[in-house]
Amino acid sequence: MCELYAQEPQSSYDSTKRSIRLQGQVTSISLENKMWQILAHIADAENVTVPEFIATLYQEVIARHGSVKNLTSMLRVTCLTYALNNND
Repeated sequence: MCELYAQEPQSSYDSTKRSIRLQGQVTSISLENKMWQILAHIADAENVTVPEFIATLYQEVIARHGSVKNLTSMLRVTCLTYALNNND
């Protein structure tokens, strides 16, 4: 049952920290490598870079909800939402 998940290389769930600029401020984001891969896939599909995608998403969430309480969690949920909606 878990073979599909257990065979994932450990490097997929190692974390990588990256710095990006959001609304003129530099911030560091630490995510699992697999999450960075998914974000790269989403950004590529949108014809933007990962930092551009994150900055746009950040601005859109602020426009809808007034703030982003936890950026890293928002990005993880974005990746999960993408995976669940594109599981073909």
